[in-house]
Amino acid sequence: ALCVYTSMLSAICAPYTFTPYPKQTHFPVRRVAPTSLRVCASSSSSTSPNPNGAKLEYTPWLIVGLGNPGNKYHGTRHNVGFEMIDKISQKEGILLNTIQSKALIGIGAIGEVPILLAKSQAYMNYSGESVGPLAAYYKVPLRHILLVYDEMSLPNGVLRLQPKGGHGHHNGVKNVVQHLDGRKEFPRLCIGIGNPPGTMDMKAFLLQKFSPAERIQIDAALDQGVEAVRTLVFTGFSDNITRINLDQKYKFHKV
Repeated sequence: ALCVYTSMLSAICAPYTFTPYPKQTHFPVRRVAPTSLRVCASSSSSTSPNPNGAKLEYTPWLIVGLGNPGNKYHGTRHNVGFEMIDKISQKEGILLNTIQSKALIGIGAIGEVPILLAKSQAYMNYSGESVGPLAAYYKVPLRHILLVYDEMSLPNGVLRLQPKGGHGHHNGVKNVVQHLDGRKEFPRLCIGIGNPPGTMDMKAFLLQKFSPAERIQIDAALDQGVEAVRTLVFTGFSDNITRINLDQKYKFHKV
């Protein structure tokens, strides 16, 4: 039987200071933090490493969407990371109802995998002030921090999952790297928004809302993104993710 432990003593707000990401690559079995974030399940499968019905623990995922808080930025190209978190929240029933470390967060699960959703409220260029403290507080390993953000190098509505990478001159990603002690080996879900047309200013383009045609592509991409995230948390960067990336790359190519 699936059991989710998501108790929280109080909403903890991290101080406005740099928080280095701890140099660890495993998820400790025991910890004394006041908040638990884990899911356990009884296993009766004969192929399970715990055939006697022992509880299985799953490593949690921290899924963070980048964007700017406030109604004036809602629906803009630079905020598709927030929209992806909202879509996952809606589809998986994970309520975003707590402020912690300058982020709006929700704790729940996708299947039996514990999930922490977050939308930084510190503005795009200071997103690391949320990601670093949350990862440290919940002891989430670097390989399970999924950053979701807009990507101009991809056509509008095209997704790409990567196990690691640079910041690509994205100021939000750059700040996250800084608050993870300079480490870049964390997964990313990039959502294509295309390039500014002609000589349009890049900032104006990023803070502009999508056209009706672009909006249709983005809405479809968000639904596809939920399925991609489910696949990632269940199977990791498997052949399934390779197929998803290929399907995304060529989905607008006419046959």
